[in-house]
Amino acid sequence: MRAQPNLLFLLLLFLVSFSSLPYFPFAVTVMSPSTSSAQSPKHERLRVGVVGLVHTHVHWILGREDRGDIEIVGIVEPNRDLAQRFAKQHGYSMRMVYDTLEEMLDATSPEAVTVFTTIKDHRRVTEVAARRGIHVMVEKPLAVSLEDARAMAAVARENGVHLLTNYETTWYASVHDVKRRVDVGDVGPLRKIVVHDGHEGPVEIGINIEFLEWLIDPEYNGAGALTDFGCYGANLATWLMDGRRPLSVTAVTQQIKPDKYPLVDDEATIILEYEDAQAIVQASWNWPFSRKDMEVYGRTGYAHADDGITVRHRYAGEDEPTITRADALSTRENDPFAYLAAVIRGDLQPGADLSSLENNLVVMEILDAAMRSAREGRTVKLR
Repeated sequence: MRAQPNLLFLLLLFLVSFSSLPYFPFAVTVMSPSTSSAQSPKHERLRVGVVGLVHTHVHWILGREDRGDIEIVGIVEPNRDLAQRFAKQHGYSMRMVYDTLEEMLDATSPEAVTVFTTIKDHRRVTEVAARRGIHVMVEKPLAVSLEDARAMAAVARENGVHLLTNYETTWYASVHDVKRRVDVGDVGPLRKIVVHDGHEGPVEIGINIEFLEWLIDPEYNGAGALTDFGCYGANLATWLMDGRRPLSVTAVTQQIKPDKYPLVDDEATIILEYEDAQAIVQASWNWPFSRKDMEVYGRTGYAHADDGITVRHRYAGEDEPTITRADALSTRENDPFAYLAAVIRGDLQPGADLSSLENNLVVMEILDAAMRSAREGRTVKLR
């Protein structure tokens, strides 16, 4: 009775010893834990599809240096002339370009899509991708309307995929430095946030026609400067207020250049009322120069993000402000696509951060209320 297990053991040793022979019919493969299928995705490039080329923030991913973390497996763009222009600029093959989203998904099976369509198209792309279990990152703002944003959130949650929103200012070291100063109490309890975002105007800075024709159309962009740049301030204020929704929203918009922007506003100011603080969002296509900066005032001090890296602060008892350079961010904090890969691989949780769905649903509530406030000439109370 004791000899039978020994014979089986000897037979197993015999088989394993010959497993490396090229024609041995019973070769045994032994996988180490480091190469198991459960662990390998964390060490592989994230397969990403690029949907749309009409939002010129797409140059961000097309021109990105190869960091070994993502691989663009397909591009969706029915405008072949536009696709060829960008192919010449960035060196991708036109064989990667598909006319429809479904064709690209069927052919390449991406794990995530980054969306550079009109804002109106965000909903359709999200619904198609999410139902296939594919994660989504859209360019700001999340959606063209609050209705679309809620529908996108529902389909993402139902299918267990991430739905993220990309803003340029999310990756500014100065912004994170200011948030840290707020969180540790350097400026005291928050009282006022002022965010400035904008430039001379889309026509004035010479954006390409494929971008311009939808950016100044309210059907495809929701509004003008109010949505294009107002979303930055709403995003940052919601983050600084730890996800709190404002009590009310008041907005004033103007058409200072109706000859250039006949269908949308080119100037917007949005006031957000909180129980103990106020945020003022200034969005403009009329600045003399491009700007993206933020001021945060507390009861005992202030901190300003003057640009992407410069922070100016002054606290109680100090005679003069101090100007510092913000510490460099980690790769996951300073690049949207490294962040995307980390989230999908499970190395990072969005929580309520600047890219998160939770934050950006509040942003869409603010933008929706701001459009109603400007249209109706009244303060809109949020329920």
